[in-house]
Amino acid sequence: MPDIATGRPTAIVIGASAAGLFAAAALTEHADVTLLERDTLPDGPEPRRGVPQARHAHLVWSGGVRAFNDLVPGVVDGVVAEGGRLVHIMGDMVSRAPNEVWFRRFTSTHHRNLVSSRDLLDAVLRRHVLADERITLRQDATALALVGDAGRVTGVQVRTGDDTSVLTADLVIDASGRGSRAPQWLEDLGLPRVTEREVNAGVAYATRIYRAPGTTADADFPLVNVQANPAKAPGQGGIILPVEGGRWVVTLSGTRGGEPTSDPDAFVDFALGLGDPVIGELLKTAEPLGDVATTRSTANHRRYYEKLAHWPDGFTVLGDAIAGYNPVYGHGLTVAAQGALAVRDVLRTTAVTAPGLARRLQRVAARPVAAAWDLAVGQDAFYPGASATPPTVVERHLAAFVDRAVATGARNPRALGALLDVMSMEKPATRLFSADMLVPMLLGPKRPFLSKPPLTDDERGAAATP
Repeated sequence: MPDIATGRPTAIVIGASAAGLFAAAALTEHADVTLLERDTLPDGPEPRRGVPQARHAHLVWSGGVRAFNDLVPGVVDGVVAEGGRLVHIMGDMVSRAPNEVWFRRFTSTHHRNLVSSRDLLDAVLRRHVLADERITLRQDATALALVGDAGRVTGVQVRTGDDTSVLTADLVIDASGRGSRAPQWLEDLGLPRVTEREVNAGVAYATRIYRAPGTTADADFPLVNVQANPAKAPGQGGIILPVEGGRWVVTLSGTRGGEPTSDPDAFVDFALGLGDPVIGELLKTAEPLGDVATTRSTANHRRYYEKLAHWPDGFTVLGDAIAGYNPVYGHGLTVAAQGALAVRDVLRTTAVTAPGLARRLQRVAARPVAAAWDLAVGQDAFYPGASATPPTVVERHLAAFVDRAVATGARNPRALGALLDVMSMEKPATRLFSADMLVPMLLGPKRPFLSKPPLTDDERGAAATP
């Protein structure tokens, strides 16, 4: 219901992780926001129970960086001021593609990705968003159910400690992540079960933090990435992510039958056994700063809320609560920001209390979700046992075309720009069929493929421990 004191509409956002914070930032132009968080949030860049994936390598593609800056001005600069980096992709990256070709380190594209620990990113984002007086944070508050009926959601039933109460609002946004209970909540209101799909490549992740070896902490050492090949089972990969505090976040991955373990003595050997041993070689003399953290919660899982025949006013789902992706593609944070940005843009022309608004918000939020989903599933669906149905003929042809696009981008800066436009979620997949890609793909000229990782002698020397 409208806030009596201000006359402004009111909104409730469930979840104060990145998606919830972005949603709250998007709403403040138009409503007073109550942000519900079941955990107690840390004051600084510290781990918390609600974001277990924070232990692993994270980056924000340039499409996400743009959305971050638009939604929360100053947040990217804030992360950089505290040790994060805006890295040039591919100039500041040594990367082997899934089809086992090494990208040249072209510097002619505009793409800059944000790199830091997830703990730092979340801390800076919290500080910027929660400084807005139009947002009220309620911690240790668990959303139990939606209040209303199949036609309209009017609030949320909340448990705080031993007390249960009802909070009313004009708009409720569920940004509670992969564990969202929205499907059951909607059924409880009398709506049909939402269609869901899962594509699970069976990927396991293992991450260990290292002290940056040699003199690499004193320079902008490149990201080093060896991507898994879906054409080979098991698929194994890894990444070195230099972050603040003179540290490397090293995440290794493997699909069914080739998973990394939590055994610290096996970590470097696993890295040496990847399709290229460069990550293991860089780690041989590096000092580990803790144990190995593992996870298997990596399935691509999507809920098609936008396709429901009926949708209640006053309720919208955002972020991982709509879809979660294999983290190797690095799109979760970008989708969260772009979805919230789409919500804000609609609210600039439509009142929070307008009939049909929530359905419209759900549909615009699905667009970045669909883009990230297609990128992830287009790779993961080819792993054995990933899905109940094998890839279709069309999907196989598209995957073959993407392989050609990647091979072309690895050798041609014009094609690489088109490829990164899509991978960074700045432009739709149709960009791969533009002249920037097709002319180099069909006619060249193309430089030869690299035979080894494009690390410079200075970079290798900086990583060597005296």
